[in-house]
Amino acid sequence: MPKNGYVVGIDIGTKKIAAVIGEINEERKIEVIGIGTAESKGLRKGVVVNLDITSAAIKKAQEEAELMAGVAINSAFIGISGAHIKSFNSRGVIAVSGKNREISREDIRRVIEQSKAVSIPPDREILHVIPQEFVVDDQDGIRDPLGMNGIKLEVNVHIVTGAVTLIQNLRTCVERAGIAIEQIVLNQIATSAAVLTHDERELGAGVIDIGAGTTEIAIFERGSLWYTSIIPLGGDNFTNDIAVGLRTAIPDAEKIKKRFGCVVGPPSEEQETIEVPSVGTGRKPRVLSRQLLADIIQPRAEEIFRLVDGDIKKMGYEKSLNSGIVLTGGTALLEGLEDVAEEIFDLPVRRGDPVGVGGLMDRVMTPDYATAVGLLLYGQGFMRGTGTTKDRKKGLFGKFKDLFKED
Repeated sequence: MPKNGYVVGIDIGTKKIAAVIGEINEERKIEVIGIGTAESKGLRKGVVVNLDITSAAIKKAQEEAELMAGVAINSAFIGISGAHIKSFNSRGVIAVSGKNREISREDIRRVIEQSKAVSIPPDREILHVIPQEFVVDDQDGIRDPLGMNGIKLEVNVHIVTGAVTLIQNLRTCVERAGIAIEQIVLNQIATSAAVLTHDERELGAGVIDIGAGTTEIAIFERGSLWYTSIIPLGGDNFTNDIAVGLRTAIPDAEKIKKRFGCVVGPPSEEQETIEVPSVGTGRKPRVLSRQLLADIIQPRAEEIFRLVDGDIKKMGYEKSLNSGIVLTGGTALLEGLEDVAEEIFDLPVRRGDPVGVGGLMDRVMTPDYATAVGLLLYGQGFMRGTGTTKDRKKGLFGKFKDLFKED
């Protein structure tokens, strides 16, 4: 557990940086006590392009969260995204070395290390090695082999890597803001911790997080993470389409998207109108149909979902989505987005609001805070490191955290 009883998550997004401070209560639950946000202008599609601007924005979000919480933070769990993130599944096999062939923690450590014995280019860094399942003498589906007897121990893992230079740029921004990094965490892992239920992880579900610059995909089955991917399209593409289609400035298009944005305009709203500022000085605002806005947004939504659907089918995971799709991220707030997703995927789709924490829930219980809240949950489990049944059932926070920490 954190020495000071607090855990901090910082979601460094393309449009917004969010810092959330959680306090561990007597029941070992997280109570959100501080929230800080800052406009993010130093990133493009999840990747840092300006160190000074990004560092200043992180500092601003940190100070705002500290002021609300009344505590100072000195370390945090940091989310990471971007098209440079690549992941794949791997397998490790060892002979059990303990007395009476009893599987020890050292055997588990060795088999996970062996799973990492794959060719990784020198310009890439391993962020996560996540055990999916263990196999003892051909008996698969084992979550925790510690203490079991066997001759051969195998493990299936999900390995996440990123570009060394881009990861270092992110570290530099956070450290310049005066924050020590507990761990850099893939956004999909954090987000899924906040929006997926235990049953969804067990039956199989997909998480689609549509942020400003990227759309992130995660697929869970049998309680484990099996696939992650990132598509370089997101909410900014909707904003640009609106700006072009309505002939208005980007800032005005962003405001229109947030206030009136819809993907499918119902017949009853076809006559509803919105006021659209014109580009340039001296030009009067125009009054246009809200249905026109839906006609602009819908094709982009369909494009993103078709790209996601094609990516999932290409990798052969379409049959893993037994409980459907969870949409989250700031763009998930667009009215009617779930309906379009259901039509494209032919699966049940729901909006993913973060759960699992208390305190200032009314401030963070929206999809655009899913990653930040998930970082708190991930951080709590990581720093707890217990092997209780309850933790393992969550699918993310088992006792093996200390075995695959990379930072």
